[in-house]
Formats: sequence, structure tokens, C-alpha cells
Amino acid sequence: MPKNKTVWYCKSCGAESLKWMGMCPVCGEWNTMVEAPIPAKGGRRDFRGEVPGGGMSPCLLSEVDVTGEQRFSLNSPELDRLLGGGIVKGSITLLGGEPGIGKSTLALQIPLYCHGLKALFVSGEESVSQVKLRAGRLGGDGNSCYIYSETLVENILSQASRLEPDLLIVDSIQTVYSDNVESSPGTVGQVRECAAKFLRYAKENGVPVLLIGHITKDGSIAGPKVLEHIVDVVLQFEGDDSGAYRILRGIKNRFGATSEIAVYEMTSGGLKEVANPSDLLIPMHEEALSGIAVSAMLDGTRPLLIETQALVGSAAYGTPQRSATGFDVRRMNMLLAVLEKRAGFRLGTKDVFLNMAGGLRVNDPACDLAVISAVLSSNFDLPVSSHTCFCGEVGLSGEIRPVSQTERMIAEASKIGFDRIFISGFTSLPEQFSHKGIEVVKISDVPQLCRALFK
Repeated sequence: MPKNKTVWYCKSCGAESLKWMGMCPVCGEWNTMVEAPIPAKGGRRDFRGEVPGGGMSPCLLSEVDVTGEQRFSLNSPELDRLLGGGIVKGSITLLGGEPGIGKSTLALQIPLYCHGLKALFVSGEESVSQVKLRAGRLGGDGNSCYIYSETLVENILSQASRLEPDLLIVDSIQTVYSDNVESSPGTVGQVRECAAKFLRYAKENGVPVLLIGHITKDGSIAGPKVLEHIVDVVLQFEGDDSGAYRILRGIKNRFGATSEIAVYEMTSGGLKEVANPSDLLIPMHEEALSGIAVSAMLDGTRPLLIETQALVGSAAYGTPQRSATGFDVRRMNMLLAVLEKRAGFRLGTKDVFLNMAGGLRVNDPACDLAVISAVLSSNFDLPVSSHTCFCGEVGLSGEIRPVSQTERMIAEASKIGFDRIFISGFTSLPEQFSHKGIEVVKISDVPQLCRALFK
């Protein structure tokens, strides 16, 4: 019996090789080559021929008609804003996240609460009765939502062509397989082939497709990296699945801005939108406590106010510990070195723990000023006023550098009810900008910050 021919794929970039290699010659990643059977001729032809638009003839760009409605709302303000104003017809969206974080719940809520939307929900992980029980807990109207439990992609596309839905939802892409590929579901070849078939269906019929995908232990979408290149939009859930709040972040969006976030609260009735996340991330205590400072930052295009918590204590075991939750520990070590070198604070023999409240992962340099203020507050055991917030980047020479769109952070802090905000002394605010109701304090370096806070 002849042996089936196989090929090696790179999980990181999707490159092919006839033999195993420790390092991928294309992307340079180590130990990412996996073996999969060579797809049949039909599968190979389908994947290579995934041209958006199918068999259309070439036409001039000036003759393309885009006057028709290209987007439609999902009756979810947060999700519509995250997608750039609604979902685009003929687009393909990938929704990723850890198990149990709410991917299937959010996907099922879309057709239940979007009245008049004819949707086909394909479940490869649950039976029709299980989906019905979930829909009963979520509420909403299921008169226009079709449920189909199937894992063969050819059958799914056949039913989709017959029903002609306005939205196709597949839960999940790792459970779907094609007869053209001789491998088990979830392998590199199957994911590539099935994603290419869904892409072709979306582009040729103008039907948006929502794919649900699992993530690996390192937090990336399971399957080949080429899956993220095929789709138009990549949305990923963040946060602890055991907590009440979920953060949906836009990683890739061909039709809108990236790095946008939407905050949801997991309840017994499903995921509820949080219109003002700053109310969840600012202090929830009445008395002033040391080691706490509020940072005004920008996540995507949305201004947020988040509580920064620091704890500084003597090293109990000789070697000081450095730990950060929701913040880059390397950047925290840099800020501690700036405090010691430029301001004279001896923190080399002390433990420093940093936490961003609400489970949010922060990468905006505008949080530097709040981190330093929280560390100094905990070190001196002197509280910072709960009506004060901070917005500024700290440089290696101890200077406070301005950040972009500072006026938006000032307006957000004033709206929430803060009385004072510290910003960089080098920030130039627009002349027409009015910051009545909040005191704007400009500081130039870290020593000046210490004098202004603990005078």
C-alpha cells in the first residue's frame, strides 16, 4: 500500500517545506513545523484560487460602484464601533479567546438581539438542543436564527447557499473539516482549506462570515498564522475568564481602526455592554489609600481612566521581587531605575508589586506618570488624592514627555469628576480647548512631581 505524501507547514507563517526543519526559513521561528498530508487537487486549487470576487472580469477602478450600503448594524453599539461602524458585507471576521470566556455567547447574542437579521449559526461543538438551551438563557428573539449542527464544510456551504442568510456564524473553525484534505479537523491543512472556502463564499455572495477560533497557551489564535492573514477582521477576548468583565480588542481590521476595545460584563443573561469602562477602572474606595494613582490613557481611540496600584516593602528574602500584572515588567524596572538615578530614591532593596485594576493589560506610555506616583505613594505611605489623575510619559533622563491627544484625556477626567490632572510641562494644548472644572498641573521632571505631590 503506497504511503500518503505529506508536507511540513510552519504554524507561524504558513510556509511549506518537503522536510522537517528546526527553524522556519521564512519567518525564522523555531520548532513551528508540523506535518500534514498533501491536500487533494481540488483542495489545492481552491486554496490557490481564493481571489475575492470569484470569476469576475477586470474592470476600471473608476467604474466600480460603491453607492450601495456596504455595512449594516448588529444592534450592538460597542460591537459596531469596534468593527468600524457595523459589519461589512462580504467580510470574514475571526473571533478568538480562551475557552469559557464568552465567544459562543457573544456570537449567539448577535442574531438573537438583531431583529430582522436572517442568520445561520453553525455549531460544530454543541448539538442543536444545547444551543437552544443556551439561547433560552440569553433571551432575545430566535425567529430569524437558523441552527445547524455540522462539521463538514461542503455541507455547511450547501445549506448556506440554500438559505441565503444575511450572516453566517461558524463555531468553531477548528472543528470544521473538508473532504479535500486527508487529515483530522484542526490541523494546519484543514484550517487553511476551510478558511479559504468560507472566504470564497463570503466574497462571491456578499454574506459576512463570523468564525470562532480557539487560542493556544501563548495567547495566539490556534492554527496557522496564515489564518489571520486570510480574514478581514480579528477580534480577541482578553481578561480573566473567572472574572465578571471581558475586554474585546480589535487586533486587525481592514475596514476600521485597530486596537479598539469593547468592555462586556458576564451576567446570568449573557454578555452586557459596558458603555463607560472608566467607572469600573477608577477607585472603588471612599478613604484615600497609599500606593494608588489614577492614570488617564488612550486605548485605541477611547480615553480611559484606570486605577494603578503599587505596593513597596522591604525585601523579606534578601533578593527584591519585581512583579507587574497588566503592565510590562521591563518598563516598570526602567521606571524604578529612573526614580533611583534621577530622583535619589533607593528602591534596590525593596519589593515592588504593580497591578492594573480591572484585569486590563496596558501598553500606553501615558501610564508612566501614574506608575511612578503610585510607587512613591506606597514608599512614603502617603496617599494621593482620589480626585487627582496623571497623564504623561517618563523618559530615561527623568523628564515628563507629552503624549498624543492629551486634551481628550483631560476632557474625560473632567467628565468623570476629577479635580486635578498632572500632565507634561511640554504639552501644548489647542487655544480653543477649554478645561474648566479641572485644574491642569504641568510638570517637567520627576523631582518636580515629588514636590508637587508630597509638599
